[in-house]
Amino acid sequence: MRDEVDRLVAAWRRERPDLDVEPLEVLSRVSRLARHLDRARRLAFAEHGLEGWEFDVLTALRRAGEPYQLSPGQLLTQTLVTSGTMTNRIDRLAKKDLVERLPDPTDRRGVLVRLTAEGRERADAALAALLKQERAILAELPPERRRELADLLRQLTAPFDNVP
Repeated sequence: MRDEVDRLVAAWRRERPDLDVEPLEVLSRVSRLARHLDRARRLAFAEHGLEGWEFDVLTALRRAGEPYQLSPGQLLTQTLVTSGTMTNRIDRLAKKDLVERLPDPTDRRGVLVRLTAEGRERADAALAALLKQERAILAELPPERRRELADLLRQLTAPFDNVP
């Protein structure tokens, strides 16, 4: 079975035989898959009135376990955004009654961000929709090949995730 990347690579090999275009065979497919995944994610989130960044913050809180709260600093670490961006995101989510700010009992100046019941319901529903979309994307691969692919991708991504 051939795909668009096969055609792209063949064209580059014809036009630039002096270059080793082998990395394109893997990374162009990863890039194309990321675009398809992004579309599927946007659809899953839109079904529940959420944008991707909202899902990221809400699910970070949901994964924290009861009482579903984190400090803004912990949210920064999990979502990889700046403090100014996180403040804006928390403000916007609070206006939608998806999160609430609470005083941090261990730090008079600190706050905690807690998921509201509505935020939890939306995060759970959007996650279920996302998993349905992602299962459809992976449907062509048997389970053992999915595990193999996950292991290979982990080898590529781990160095990026483990940078201090």
